[in-house]
Amino acid sequence: MTPEERELLTQSIKLAEENNKILRGMRRSARFATVLRVIYWLLILGAAFGTYYFVEPYLNAVIKSYTSMQKNIESVKNVTNTLPAVPSWLGGKE
Repeated sequence: MTPEERELLTQSIKLAEENNKILRGMRRSARFATVLRVIYWLLILGAAFGTYYFVEPYLNAVIKSYTSMQKNIESVKNVTNTLPAVPSWLGGKE
């Protein structure tokens, strides 16, 4: 093997080692990014479910009040239907 060939071989080995080091760093960064992305989404989903867990009693109270209000409005409509017609001098139709 000539000295030129030997030098080319050592340069190739150095480049291969440098590429290997860079590729390992890229792989490590990709793994780290994946782990962080999973943690990020777990935190977002956990916060959403946690918020719903703490807000649920208030939502149920609001829904219950709304349903009760709807029933009261329906009963008022039924009462107005059962009353006799309003005379025309009060602004009603006879």
